[in-house]
Amino acid sequence: MALSRMGLLLVLPLMALGAAPGIVSAQEPDAPFRHSYGLLAAPKYPDDFAHFDYVNPTAPKGGELRLSEEGTFDNLNPLIDRGTPGTGTSNVFETLLVPSQDEINVSYGLLAESFSFPADVSSVTFKLREQAKWADGEPVTPDDIVFSFNNAKEHSALFSDYYRHVVSAEKSGANEVKFTFDEKNNRELPLIVGDFPIVPKHWWEAKDADGKQRDISRTTLEPLMGSGPYKLASVKPGSILRYELRDDYWGKDLAVNVGQNNIGAITYTYFSDPEVEFEAFRAGNIDYYQENSSSRWATRYEFDAVKDGRVIREALPNPFRATGIMQAMVPNMRRDLFKNARVRDALNYAFDFEDLNKNLAYDGLKRVDSFFWGTELASSGLPEGRELEILENLKDEVPPEVFTTPYKNPVAGDPQKVRDNFRKAIALFKEAGWELKGTQMVNTKTGKPMSFEILLSSPSLERSVLPYTNSLRKIGIDARVRTVDSSQYINRIRDFDYDMIWVVWGQTMNPGNEQSNYWGSESVNRHGSRNYAGISDPAVDKLIKMITFAPNRDEQVAAVRALDRVLLAHHYVIPLFYSGEVKIAYWSKLAHPAELPTYATGFPDIWWVKPDAQ
Repeated sequence: MALSRMGLLLVLPLMALGAAPGIVSAQEPDAPFRHSYGLLAAPKYPDDFAHFDYVNPTAPKGGELRLSEEGTFDNLNPLIDRGTPGTGTSNVFETLLVPSQDEINVSYGLLAESFSFPADVSSVTFKLREQAKWADGEPVTPDDIVFSFNNAKEHSALFSDYYRHVVSAEKSGANEVKFTFDEKNNRELPLIVGDFPIVPKHWWEAKDADGKQRDISRTTLEPLMGSGPYKLASVKPGSILRYELRDDYWGKDLAVNVGQNNIGAITYTYFSDPEVEFEAFRAGNIDYYQENSSSRWATRYEFDAVKDGRVIREALPNPFRATGIMQAMVPNMRRDLFKNARVRDALNYAFDFEDLNKNLAYDGLKRVDSFFWGTELASSGLPEGRELEILENLKDEVPPEVFTTPYKNPVAGDPQKVRDNFRKAIALFKEAGWELKGTQMVNTKTGKPMSFEILLSSPSLERSVLPYTNSLRKIGIDARVRTVDSSQYINRIRDFDYDMIWVVWGQTMNPGNEQSNYWGSESVNRHGSRNYAGISDPAVDKLIKMITFAPNRDEQVAAVRALDRVLLAHHYVIPLFYSGEVKIAYWSKLAHPAELPTYATGFPDIWWVKPDAQ
């Protein structure tokens, strides 16, 4: 299935710019039911389109795809945020809408045949497809939608926050469901309401094969039933998930599905050691591998299968054409140690990106310098025009340097620059009440040495973090690395039980509601929010509101750049790096269309297994 807006949490929002076919403008008093909706521009595909341009409509069906995952899993229930979720449940469950992969923030009907919302965007109504059915042949009904939505909000902190402005879901007709909002003119809401997984009410309210009552509020490893193109055929707890293509899938001939869901069976095998996982790929036991290590990409792909063409390598910019990235080490300001911005700024001066990039990544990385890095939304230089006006209205609430000093990361890479950065860091620590005495950085009031833990989810991250802790040690800071299993890591993150972590935030070209979950005051103490830094700042809150309710694209871009500038000026994170490409390697049994979607790799949705390999 296509990666959804919710799946990205690279999320979404804003406005329609005109009354073209398939797009609803604010000037329409009685908006008709439409098959699609675009936030930035009119949808590309008309009501009667045959298939997306980026698919092969005659792609062969069948074959096996063997994939890998790092870690483990103990939950398959998609509506709760307890436990460690298993991969691939989006193959089983569908959503009301599905995003196009060659447009920015445009969605088309999937379970929903069409949808409509009024000019003030106070609600949205979906008309379900009459042919939509669960795997047991029962129809998908409005009751299923209402059941799914209410349970998602009740049992998931993520869903509860994401849909906090959706106050009710109710059956509004024989095959219709209406969602009502508590605010108006938030133009992302119709799209994000179409983005949560729909589960079968009757299945969850029945008993399982052992006669036990199912409970949607709890984790489960029972093979779940959905309406999607695949069924969960087998589960080996914690280690293997196998999905098989359904011959009786109700939606196989929909335009949004033509040329997709081609692979006969998809198996995910979990590995606790990333090196063992990579060796399994090299040995031909895994068919596809997404490489996240620049050094391994440069040095470890000289094996015979690459040389003779049995393994194909590609570096694709597609997903980053409409995705802003902030990858960073994030100090938790819920800890007193990190409340002072000078401390956080000083920690950045101890990070030698240039040395790491040269010696560990073979110069394959770029330093991130924006929370919307790689997009037109990233701030740069000094503010001007409308962005400057916005910031001037908040002049007494934002750091003064947003008006005088463009944000730049410290530059190291040679001994003299490293020494200069260490001196700057020590000076900043001193301003914040810390002093280097002998071999320890100590608090001038308490005499307590500076010490903290960097919590990681994978051993593969250690090689990038350990050089940083060594640098910190040179200026008297005891920074320790602790790597834990995925279950423990997820639980600690949800409880904000960490000093510092490694985080990746993704952004679409339409930031909106999710910004509050990332940096808004209301999310700072909400269990499971993505406000990992512990940000609670009135000016940030005001900028988030401006972004969400921006009346046009120019206003939105100005507000986003202003927010970016303020977040950077507060030094909430130590920015890391990214390559700007998705590096993939796969065995030649797999194939994809000659032209991949503009904004995605399309994997595995539009790929297929070659007939001679089936």
